[in-house]
Amino acid sequence: MPGMNSGLDPSDPTIVAAFRSALLHQGGIALAIVVFLLLLWATARTWRTAAPAAPGAPAAREVPARRLLRIGFGLIWILDGLLQAQPKMAAGLPSLVIAPTAASSPAWVQHLVNWGGTIWSYHPIQAGAASVWIQIGIGAWLLVAVRGPWSRLAGAASVSWGLIVWVFGEAFGGIFTQGLSFLSGAPGAVLIYVVAGALIAMPETAWRSPRLGRLLLGGIGLFFIGMAVLQAWPGRGFWQGGKNGSLAGMIGQMASTAQPHYLHLIVSGAESFSAAHGWGVNLLAVIVLAALGVLFLSGRRSLIRYAVWFGVFFCLADWLLVQDLGFLGGVGTDPNSMIPMILLFGAGYLALAPEKAEAGAAGAEDAAGTEGAAGTDGISGSRWRWAPGPPRLGALRDRLASASAQSLAITSAIVVLLIGAAPMAAAAANRTADPIIAEAISGDSALIDSPAPDFTLTDQNSHAVTMASLHGKVILLTFLDPVCTTDCPIIGAEFKEAGVLLGSADPDVELVAIAANPVYYSIADDRAFDTEAGLTTVPNWRYLTGSLPQLEKLWNQYGVDVENLPAGAMAAHNDIAIVISKDGQIIQELSADPGPATTSTQSSYSVLLADDARQALAGS
Repeated sequence: MPGMNSGLDPSDPTIVAAFRSALLHQGGIALAIVVFLLLLWATARTWRTAAPAAPGAPAAREVPARRLLRIGFGLIWILDGLLQAQPKMAAGLPSLVIAPTAASSPAWVQHLVNWGGTIWSYHPIQAGAASVWIQIGIGAWLLVAVRGPWSRLAGAASVSWGLIVWVFGEAFGGIFTQGLSFLSGAPGAVLIYVVAGALIAMPETAWRSPRLGRLLLGGIGLFFIGMAVLQAWPGRGFWQGGKNGSLAGMIGQMASTAQPHYLHLIVSGAESFSAAHGWGVNLLAVIVLAALGVLFLSGRRSLIRYAVWFGVFFCLADWLLVQDLGFLGGVGTDPNSMIPMILLFGAGYLALAPEKAEAGAAGAEDAAGTEGAAGTDGISGSRWRWAPGPPRLGALRDRLASASAQSLAITSAIVVLLIGAAPMAAAAANRTADPIIAEAISGDSALIDSPAPDFTLTDQNSHAVTMASLHGKVILLTFLDPVCTTDCPIIGAEFKEAGVLLGSADPDVELVAIAANPVYYSIADDRAFDTEAGLTTVPNWRYLTGSLPQLEKLWNQYGVDVENLPAGAMAAHNDIAIVISKDGQIIQELSADPGPATTSTQSSYSVLLADDARQALAGS
């Protein structure tokens, strides 16, 4: 998928080191803010001048079903965040996770997913680190915000981020592909997160009646029946045995994931069994899915109890034998769909019989106003009265001192989330790629401090150019073959874009190329190359040439090896870029090899060249 691949090795040490550094840096910022809030709160409590507020009516307990969803999915979001911190995630997620997931989807899905994946491939460090903190922040928020509007808002945050991940990270959970199967995780684990988040975001009054539990289990029942129909549909390959069967192929793909040896043996055994008994295994899966659907739809708590226990066993078996735990291999982003599904129908079962104490406590909650009524802070239920006019320092201190530890925990979780959200928003708004991509591909640049060799050459407009005539400007120099059709046009385009990125500094920078072909090096050849590469309108572009002895002397002086390729007009030469200061000193040399020449690498090289030119201007 174009734009999805950054062209990087997921284990590239430059990217991994930068990713780790970004995580530590952002984690340090989050820790510093949390410690500051803690010290501020503790100090305010120490110097509090007002008497503590009188205790109000006891707050209602959280409904067990809601508690299961909130804590369960809070922990899962934190696990997902930790999985996003794996070293391969920064460079590998677009090409190893997102693109393969979308590859079998319709073109419009691929186009949409490619747009989101391009943001990641252009900014792998920012996007990778942001995802870690956003998901840890959401998980922590769910865990510490037990009740009230801030708890419901945590559920809404889970819905919002979950939908983004489901669309761009899971390609709508594969619902538009031919191999849709609940056994492999369809319709996407994160869609279950979204459902759970929506339930947590509902008013707590909805949880005090069995109606919500019946609706939730009824929806799950319809879902299981639909999945049973898809699993049984002829022509989808699930009834076929052998290694080419859809089910065996699905398991075999998971068995090839890097994992502990004992797990590999278990999953490989499941693959072999499915290949040998494909028809029977699929029949069992269809029967179980349909039976679970019917039992959940029945609405009878006695039957649903058995469905829950049997569903737990079935989901755990599928999680191990088919989904292979879901998060192994170094690029696993979540534990797949089975554990979230268990939490979802488990919460539905608990919601069928809310505790009687909850109804009585509801009145106490309404009296206490813990849902954000007047006289509460909407976070912890701490009481203070709003006084019109500008607050005094003492009043602010008392309000801060009256906040609970839970309020501080909620604020800290939101801080962690925002520390991830801000870089993600910045990455989405930035249309140019991170120069770290080019640095990873080209390797370390060499810092040099030596005079640039002098020359007298002719540019594409037949004007004489010497090194002395270029003094007073920073020079970005490279060597290009006028008849090259591979790397050289790409490098030329990168130089052109670097000039655009320099903006107002552009007149102080000269973009210079020297012909690198022992046969085709005439002014006409240079002009043809400029026309083909779209360089004719670049005002500070100079494509220089001269006699062959002049060019060979310069090639040797700059360490450029040029030789003819057999049976072709193109010449082979090493791709380098050289930064020359205003006073004619070579200050840096870097590889200009465009590598895989993806859109992200081209953009990244342009940014790197522009940055190097700005540094040279600043140091002049």
